[in-house]
Amino acid sequence: MYKIKPPFRADHVGSLLRTEAVKENRLRWKIGTLDAEALRAIEDAAIAETVKKVESIGIKSITDGEFRRDYFHLDFLKELQGVSVTGGIEANPNAKAAEDHFTPPKLSVSGKLKHVKDIQVPDFNYLKSVTTQTPKVSIPSPTMVHFRGGRKSIDINSYPDMDEFFHDLSACYKAEIDALYKNGCRYLQLDDTNLAYLCDPKMRAAAAERGDDPNELPRTYAALINSVIDNRPDDLTVGIHLCRGNYRSTWFAEGGYEPVAEILFNSINVDAYFLEYDDERSGDFAPLRFVPDNKVVVLGIVSSKIAALETVDELCKRIDEAAKYMPLGNMCVSPQCGFSSTHHGNAMTHDDQWRKLELVVNTAIKVWGES
Repeated sequence: MYKIKPPFRADHVGSLLRTEAVKENRLRWKIGTLDAEALRAIEDAAIAETVKKVESIGIKSITDGEFRRDYFHLDFLKELQGVSVTGGIEANPNAKAAEDHFTPPKLSVSGKLKHVKDIQVPDFNYLKSVTTQTPKVSIPSPTMVHFRGGRKSIDINSYPDMDEFFHDLSACYKAEIDALYKNGCRYLQLDDTNLAYLCDPKMRAAAAERGDDPNELPRTYAALINSVIDNRPDDLTVGIHLCRGNYRSTWFAEGGYEPVAEILFNSINVDAYFLEYDDERSGDFAPLRFVPDNKVVVLGIVSSKIAALETVDELCKRIDEAAKYMPLGNMCVSPQCGFSSTHHGNAMTHDDQWRKLELVVNTAIKVWGES
């Protein structure tokens, strides 16, 4: 059985609903009526208060709720030299709770990629100072720089050779992770939508139209991720979260994990997988048969998209179903995604959010006798 170190039996993906103070003052900062230093002080106070609340619930994996970000990926990736943010993509018009056809900005590579500053280190150092538990840092997977635009989104003059592009992208990530580790980070999560998108027939077709082979992309992405993490220290736990989209309770993709499962679980050298299993869009648990004995799966069976609260008995039943395909001892439980992957937040209240996290803890105690 895998030794839980993290991830923890009761874990969570990362983002939390912003407090009203954070939302109001971040808007003031954007329009120029509040300076960055004042905003950071307000964020600091909100993070410290939220950390205490999360700890009191019994969660041992502590994030800053991504309170300092507008988007889970853009605020990090735009700090890499050579990355530009433009345009957008459409949400699934059939998505549940879709209030509009949201078009989040997309990334392009307009020059040579270079890590020119420690991006997440200052935020990690503050988080570390206000928690008594294990601080976790979530950063976007390096695949996020490639998938949505493919070859066409990468400047041909800067990167006529895609091998050089992947080499430079890997170097950027290794530099950032090394800096985080040196500052004490021992729990890192890569947030990856693209491997989940490659489970969706429409997304696979769109990739093919861009000139990419949807059957080869998982291998390409496995090699990229491994190039970043393979020489990590033994005491650095790395997990990956597969997300099908999460904007104001809207989703972007659907489909079970079968198309990517074998490569996902056996060719990507992470320690743990945070998998969305909140509803029928995620398919069944059969792909878990590919999970090797030295890895952990965190079952995202509590929805962070809807306020309706699941029951412990319902969740235990689903965990039992998953245990038909992999050992119970190699599993944990969490919400299927963050509660606020963008600053807008999902369609629920803070009380709903706290009840969901309490449910995760209570379920872990019921199943494994520990959280």
